[in-house]
This record gives sequence, structure tokens and C-alpha cells, in this order.
Amino acid sequence: MRVLKISQKNLKLVMKEVVKSIKEGKVIIFPTDTVYIPLADAANQKAVKKVFQIKQRSQNKPIPIFVKAMKMAKKLAKIDKAQEKFLKAVWPGKVTVVLKRKRKKIKLFGVDRKTIAIRIPNFKLINFLLEKLNTSLVGTSANISGQPASGNLKKVLRQFKDKKYQPDLVIDAGNLPRRRPSVVLDLTRLPPKILRK
Repeated sequence: MRVLKISQKNLKLVMKEVVKSIKEGKVIIFPTDTVYIPLADAANQKAVKKVFQIKQRSQNKPIPIFVKAMKMAKKLAKIDKAQEKFLKAVWPGKVTVVLKRKRKKIKLFGVDRKTIAIRIPNFKLINFLLEKLNTSLVGTSANISGQPASGNLKKVLRQFKDKKYQPDLVIDAGNLPRRRPSVVLDLTRLPPKILRK
């Protein structure tokens, strides 16, 4: 598990390394607008499988994904006018929404067959990656399932220490401001249901 400290001085070099690593199907622990997450290409089956293994997460528990814009979200999910209006008010931001999935043949792994949890984050570095890679990225908290999510990198890495499956690369942005993971809202039902506050 390689750790790279990110700063203004080496920002371009580190981001170049992250882009290359994701294209190679690697899993990277990365900072966000909420907590640290394992980043991987949602269209790469091997990489997504490794995220499940690292988190010791049940395969029956789908993973949310990050997309770069509403246009991409609409390719993956059924979004009506009322939903789009709501999403434009909360995105980019800390709100993950569960929507009905479109039946288009877009390769995505780790998601449900009928629904999909999507978020457009409000974080420059992630948004840069989404733009550069032009793919969806898995976006779930960097913790062993059942353990707390955290913006404290030492606490995050402690959970993965000596485990069989480990991230390939860790981007150290120091301790993130204390924030909770994103709110999760199920928009597949009326009225919508809050799955996580």
C-alpha cells in the first residue's frame, strides 16, 4: 500500500498518477467533500470487486457511484422533470440519490440491476478525475463494513492494516474537516425516503 502526500506543489504529478492508476484498474483511497473513499472505475469489474474485498462488504449491498454531470446521471438513471429540478438544487453536493436504473447497456459493476445510487460531488479533485477519465467512479466510504467512516487518514488506514486485501494507493490530504458521509435519499418511491441522514 503506497502512500502519496498531496500538496499544491505536487498536485499535478499526484493527480497524473491517480488517473493512470484508475485506468490500470487500481483502487485508491482518496479525499472527498465528506470522508476518505476507495476510488475505482465503476466500469472495471476487477477493480470494483477489489473495493468489495477491501471493505469486506457483502456483494448484495450495492455501491453508490460518482458522476461528473446531470447528463451522465440521465444516461444511467430514469430522472423525471421534478426529480431533475430537485437534483439541480442539491448537486453538486453531499446528497446521494437512489433512482430507477435505465436498461441501456452501459457497463457498471457493484450496482443494483433495477436501481442506482448516484452523486455529483462538490470537490474539485474528484470532479477533475471524473472529467479526465470520462467514466463513473465508485464512491463509498473507506472503512471496513460496520466500522465508522472517517476523514482522519490514520483511523482509515488502521482499519486496513494487516488485512488480506488492501488499497493499491493512498492519497494523503491530511485530516479532512469533520464531516459526515452524504445524505442518502431514495427517490424511487413517493414520498421519497431518507435512507441515511
